[in-house]
Order: sequence, then structure tokens, then C-alpha cells
Amino acid sequence: MSGEPDLSRMPLVAPYRIRPPTQRVGVSWRELWEYRELLYFLVWRDLKVRYRQTVLGVAWAVIQPILTMLVLSVIFGEIAGLSSDGVPYTLFTLCALLPWQLFSRALTTSAGSLVSSQALLTKVYFPRLFIPLASILSGLPDFTAGFVVLLGMLLVYGITPGLAILALPLFLVLNLMTGLGVGLWLAALNVQYRDVQQGVPFLAQLWFYITPIAYAASLVPSWVRPWHGLNPMVGVVEGFRWALLGRSQALDPALALGLVTAGLLLIGGLVYFQRMEDTFADVV
Repeated sequence: MSGEPDLSRMPLVAPYRIRPPTQRVGVSWRELWEYRELLYFLVWRDLKVRYRQTVLGVAWAVIQPILTMLVLSVIFGEIAGLSSDGVPYTLFTLCALLPWQLFSRALTTSAGSLVSSQALLTKVYFPRLFIPLASILSGLPDFTAGFVVLLGMLLVYGITPGLAILALPLFLVLNLMTGLGVGLWLAALNVQYRDVQQGVPFLAQLWFYITPIAYAASLVPSWVRPWHGLNPMVGVVEGFRWALLGRSQALDPALALGLVTAGLLLIGGLVYFQRMEDTFADVV
């Protein structure tokens, strides 16, 4: 009697076909929730790397916008004499510089986030979306430190924000949404084309000038404002000024286009990131 099994008596098993997920955007919220602790550790890692062996530490988060505020105040406020909508020019610029610094850091750090995490990408599976997301969220502590300084300056100038300050988190979310949308595009493209990271500083510089940071949005010609409003950071900057200073055009209907633009950038970034995700470990 042979020890080989009689295959004719074994039950038949129906074939099972494994298919990739059919989600349009490719985001599994359940999976993201299961890996939520990893996101915390990635954010903490980015913060430790940023401030390791530094003398001033988190004070850099305050020094940078303050020094930039002083330079802009002298050049554009005193020399050029640009309007600041009737508020002190220092407050006018600092209200814009804080959300801009958060967005600018999101561009620069997210663009190279996948390449710098090469060892992690090639060894273990986890939601790749967490890498650029962590680089963006790691800028929130710096923003918080600068915001505390801004509140102190408001007290010095005797300005008390009204109920509009309650809307400030909405503009912060728009800021993060814009940064994540652009960051996903840059991070995925940078894996394939390393020229992207080289061009990010130039992109950030151009974006700075088309955003009303050193000048008031009221100076923009009326025929340009609808196109100007396509820039989501216009709504963010003017929203911060409206919420904290009470003087801006944050509620201009044209600026609602920025929200549409930010949504399209985010959805498009998620789709492209998901399409390229399977190639990251091989190409990076």
C-alpha cells in the first residue's frame, strides 16, 4: 500500500481570486487607524532629528518668523510704504508669516520625505501616506510656539481678537490640507525624478510672492482677484488676519476658489500617490 494520498478523494476547493482594492482615492481609513501609533512615532522622529544637537532648539521656530517680520517691515512697510489695512505692519506680516512658515516647511520636508526614509520603505510594510503626513504634522509644534508669541504681541498692541478667532482652526485645516495635497505630489514625483527636490525652494519662493504676506490683498486689482483667489494660501493668510485682527477680505466670495483648489490638489495628490505607491520600494 502506497503512502501517497489519494487525490481523487480530496474535496475540491473553489478558486479564490485576490484583487487589489478598488477605492478611487486609495485611502483605507481603517488601516490608517490601526497604524495610528506609527504616525505618532514618525512625527516624534522628525522632531528629534530637527532639533538634535542644536543650541537654541525650538527657539528657531520663533526666531525665523520674527527676523523675517522685521526685514519685511523695514523694506515694505517703511521704505516702500505699502498699506497694512490700518494695523501695525509688524502684526500684519506676522499673522501671515506663521501659516506661511507651516506651509513652506510642508513643501520642503514632504518633497524629500520618501527618499530620506529609504531604509524604512524597503524593510517593512506600513501606510506610505504616513511619511509625508508626519513631515507636515511635525511643523505644528513650531507653529504653536510662534502663535504664542503672536498672541503676546497682540496684547502689547492692545488688540483683542473677537469671536472670529473661533474660525481660526478652519483656516489652519485649510493650510494643512493644501500642504498635504502639494506634498503628496512632490513626494511621489521626487521618487521618480530627483530634480523635484532641487526645484522646491524655487517653487516656495514664487508661491511666497503670489501670496499677500508682505502686501495687503486689497492692493490686488479687482480683475486679478478671482485668479488670485485660486491660490489656497490667499484664503489662509487673509483668514488668519480676519480672525486675529478683524481686518481683511477673508470672506470675499472669490477666495472660496482657494478651498476648491486645495480640495482638488489633495484628491489628485492622493490618487497619484496611491498609483505610484507600489513602486516606491523598488525605485527609491
